[in-house]
Amino acid sequence: MKVQTTPIPGLLIIQPNVYGDSRGYFFEAYNESVYREAGICQKFIQDNVSLSCKNTIRGLHYQLAPFAQAKLVQVLKGRVLDVAVDLRQNSPTYGQHYAVELSDENHYQYFIPRGFAHGFSVLSDEATFHYKCDNPYNKESERGLNFNDPTLNIDWKVPSEKIIMSPKDEVLPGFNEADMNFFFAED
Repeated sequence: MKVQTTPIPGLLIIQPNVYGDSRGYFFEAYNESVYREAGICQKFIQDNVSLSCKNTIRGLHYQLAPFAQAKLVQVLKGRVLDVAVDLRQNSPTYGQHYAVELSDENHYQYFIPRGFAHGFSVLSDEATFHYKCDNPYNKESERGLNFNDPTLNIDWKVPSEKIIMSPKDEVLPGFNEADMNFFFAED
């Protein structure tokens, strides 16, 4: 597997070794010892899967510490634009985002550590999205950011008149109004 760093410390793109032939393909989606060697030392305790139709935007979601979640995400079917926003105070990239296209063709995975808001938009007719989490869901600590906050200036690659999202996500606060309790720590 190949691990790519991004301009935001801690965000990683993982390219697994994919072995294909006339039958299809095979790749190892997760091996704790291999990921640990790559610096991803979280103990993942929960896997989630969602199915979404084209032009859906999910996010931007996070949980406050101590219930924050690190995530390892990938697309099993389809194509999405996956976005992470740095919420760690004192981070050199605080308030910045990084986006990567994940698909069933490139097989990329995106590692998002604790202290980030996360969301994605569906670029294909539908997408099956898989994510591993290192902390369980905690309703009381659930928070989010408005996907369309001009401070973040995220291009979701979806025409504004076609966006589909939950009523809950439509009313999330902007970056400057949101609750955050994350701090950047150098490794």
